[in-house]
Amino acid sequence: MPEDELEDLPGVGPATADKLVDNGFESYQSIAVASPGEMSNTADIGESSAADIINAAREAADVGGFETGASVLERRQEIGKLSWQIDEVDDLLGGGIETQSITEVYGEFGSGKSQVTHQMAVNVQLEPENGGLDGGCIFVDSEDTFRPERIDDMVRGLDDEILADEMERREIEGTPSDEEALEELVEAFLDQIHVAKAFNSNHQILLAEKAKELAGEHEETEWPIRIVCVDSLTAHFRAEYVGRGELAERQQKLNKHLHDLMRLGDLYNTAILVTNQVASNPDSYFGDPTQAIGGNILGHASTFRIYLRKSKGDKRIVRLVDAPNLADGEAVMRVQNEGLKPE
Repeated sequence: MPEDELEDLPGVGPATADKLVDNGFESYQSIAVASPGEMSNTADIGESSAADIINAAREAADVGGFETGASVLERRQEIGKLSWQIDEVDDLLGGGIETQSITEVYGEFGSGKSQVTHQMAVNVQLEPENGGLDGGCIFVDSEDTFRPERIDDMVRGLDDEILADEMERREIEGTPSDEEALEELVEAFLDQIHVAKAFNSNHQILLAEKAKELAGEHEETEWPIRIVCVDSLTAHFRAEYVGRGELAERQQKLNKHLHDLMRLGDLYNTAILVTNQVASNPDSYFGDPTQAIGGNILGHASTFRIYLRKSKGDKRIVRLVDAPNLADGEAVMRVQNEGLKPE
């Protein structure tokens, strides 16, 4: 939205409009879903003025009111489903990873969490008829896990028909058996993955805000951002806030970070995929003692929770632990050189 339109809001002049845009409040909708305290702190506007601006934006954007269930159903038709390219897993998840939702994947080291984020960074770029969302990816890397070489493997591991479709769509001359064409295609996939390394929890929170700006810049382009991967969500928070004395502060910051990600997903119809670490519960006498860290805050914020568990060889058990509209269940996949594959 052009800055001069923000000036139509009461109390917003050119200088205030510049402050709002510089701090990520670029549209009526982004202003409408903010809190006065948040806007006051980030955009250096008085809290009273911020409340007036937000209320005016809510009226202009027509948000915050009640709507019928039929209207909600109609709006949900816009939600995309990102396929894992594994029928058993897609069936378990009701078609794949949803946009406008947070999907949490947790499991112990080596269970395949980072493999899932890499695979979705590839799959999201495919056409909808091939299970993709025709969009780009933002990858926030907090554990130094992103590997372009892995993207190369996974692009080459796609079905030949999908590879041929992608070459035609991206105007790459050649066939899936042509090495030069394949290399050009891999480069094209990597060009649509925007990677940033998070050095600590504060930097990670800042990157979520920057991700919102980047999604806004790409919204009207050929490659809108359709997935944001955070691998891992909790590593820095877990390392920096140690002991019960710092638990409350850690959870507050984690809560804000999750709400920033949720807002990004809602504003730009983007899927949010986060990985999470686990800990062993010493009080567990029966069953699997592994539990996700992050507590109730992460549990409530995640729309879908998926537990990855190692099995024999390259097999992994994908267990749907929590979802608002799906039954719990399990599926099996393989983690191979070519990417995630059916059993």
